[in-house]
Amino acid sequence: MGKGIVRLRDIAARTGFSLNTVSLALRNSERIPVETRNKIQSAALELRYVPNHVAQSLVSRATRTIGLVLTDILNPTLTQTAQSVEIALAERGYGTLFATSNNTLEEEIRVVDMFRSRQVDGILIYPARHRDLEHLRPLRSANFPLVLLIADPDAGIDGVSVNDRSGGYQATRYLIGRGHKRIGFLDASHANGNDEKLEGYQQALLEAGIGVDAELIAPTNGHYARHGYFALDMLMNGPKRPTAVLTDNDSLALGALRWCHKQGVRIPDDLAIMGYDNIAFTEFGEPPLSTVNYDAQAVSQMAVDRLMHLIAAGEKLPPPRVTLIDPELIIREST
Repeated sequence: MGKGIVRLRDIAARTGFSLNTVSLALRNSERIPVETRNKIQSAALELRYVPNHVAQSLVSRATRTIGLVLTDILNPTLTQTAQSVEIALAERGYGTLFATSNNTLEEEIRVVDMFRSRQVDGILIYPARHRDLEHLRPLRSANFPLVLLIADPDAGIDGVSVNDRSGGYQATRYLIGRGHKRIGFLDASHANGNDEKLEGYQQALLEAGIGVDAELIAPTNGHYARHGYFALDMLMNGPKRPTAVLTDNDSLALGALRWCHKQGVRIPDDLAIMGYDNIAFTEFGEPPLSTVNYDAQAVSQMAVDRLMHLIAAGEKLPPPRVTLIDPELIIREST
């Protein structure tokens, strides 16, 4: 063959079967004997045949593609989520179209509309604002397959997520159990209205009779290590120096570790640090970082499974289902 596009008729000419038989065999139809299917599929591989999904979608009205919207690809947890989703979809014969919202609602709306215009079969989305989902509800109402990578029981939309409220609660209870009462919180999410971890932290303090002190909650103005560095600097130089801190994510904790090393603050003797997410570097920190495990692979697999169920349901989706995965503490040397 030359370098042109290989078509069904080329495979038919190579094998001696009709176009209809070739087409059915390449779709692995059981109407075609196994021996015939194997012969045709082998010829397709030899000829380096690539299916024309655009043409197929005109017939089936399915593109075999899924849109994935995340807030920030530089977030290590979301990077792992993207990889896990892509692998899970590929195993099911789907391709992934990927976009980030850069933590803005306006960009999120734009990329969702873009994916819809490209006729994706469904969308997985980690919303920038967990409680601002008005732009997504019409998709669910129109029976479009959509799964959130957060879990809001009141959203009326399918969702799968780690239970961040439980994670914040467990982490704070652990620090209280270690004798800490002045527990700080480095908060990267409140500005976007994503308060689940903060709510868990506050619940644990209230249940222990310690009370919530606003002076121990430090907004970080970002999600990266440098933001954790400066937020901890503010807390440690404030009127109520904490003896322990819980951070919104592990990158913030990395910045907090760096601040302690520069200031000669001993970890955990002078300050205990608890991260969140359990990303790759945490076990190699100095000291190794205690953290809350965010199981990105489990979230991705369950979200993809749910999306496939919605796609298979056709024009009438089943009632929305929200799945929460309870996280576990990973205790290392920083606490």
